Amino acid sequence: MPGRFRLVVGLLAVVILYFSPINTGEAAAGPDSIRIAALKFGTVNWELDTILHGRLDEANGFTLDVKPMAGSAAAKIAFESGEADVLVSDWIWVARRRAAGADIVFLPYSKAVGGLMVPSASPVRAIPGLTQMKIAIAGGPLDKSWLILQAHALKNGFDLKGSTDQVFGAPPLLHQKALAGEFGGIVNFWHYMARMEANGFRTLLTVGEAARDLGLDPDIPLLGYVMRGDFARAHADAVRGFAAASRAAKNKLAEDDDAWTRLRPIMNAASDAEFERLKAGFRAGIPEKWAVDPNAAAQFFDLMVKLGGEQLVGGAKTLPDGVFIDTGGW
Repeated sequence: MPGRFRLVVGLLAVVILYFSPINTGEAAAGPDSIRIAALKFGTVNWELDTILHGRLDEANGFTLDVKPMAGSAAAKIAFESGEADVLVSDWIWVARRRAAGADIVFLPYSKAVGGLMVPSASPVRAIPGLTQMKIAIAGGPLDKSWLILQAHALKNGFDLKGSTDQVFGAPPLLHQKALAGEFGGIVNFWHYMARMEANGFRTLLTVGEAARDLGLDPDIPLLGYVMRGDFARAHADAVRGFAAASRAAKNKLAEDDDAWTRLRPIMNAASDAEFERLKAGFRAGIPEKWAVDPNAAAQFFDLMVKLGGEQLVGGAKTLPDGVFIDTGGW
């Protein structure tokens, strides 16, 4: 009997294990944990590291779990597969996905944008001076900064696209080629611009200046923390805590130079000049408020629809409802 009893107990254990629900990533993370997929060397890590170092997550009722990613494609895969709760992206992508039926939402992170740069010794003083020159554009033909710069030029009577030879590619590769003197100008992200300013380049026109000339609000945060709507609703307290921790980290980085000294080893600054420009660029990109003006965002999106078409915004013709997390009262 004892042997038969042990056999029955063993079989019952196997049955229980077989039919028990598998512990998914989200369940394992728990309601008080937020998993964020972040590029391994992305500037968002400066904020996330500040949150973790100061235990700002614990102080605001959640646990931050940073998952380093090799690239943006890997980060999106982690987000789409449920291995991460949060992804850093732009709200144009969120709008496109929402128009296609996806329930994802956007919490502002940074208003920092890039611009068009030329070597300091270049004779070019205005965009028309780039005629017949080779210019590099980080990303691709649908890069939002490139589209805005084109629209600005056209408004002022110059066909930037038609009058120049464009080379598209990965930001770090184009950055190195530009430093080697291969281009007459380059459009790149803000942190590469900061590094280039420290290495003999000057800004011809920022995307913010071009946007303002087009009647757009240059203070709309383009980059933000993207999450699934069901996650935001189910973990509302943790999301509010995350927003508070993000704001607290930004405040510290805006005011405390010692916080930057601690971050310097992960900033990959090749010189004191690069370090100072990266610090200044991050600070300039801190949004003054969480809320995004829906009318200003709709105007911006309308321009993206006009310039980028279906390739950029998918089937969306106007800005879908619900793109931005309602932060009223936060």
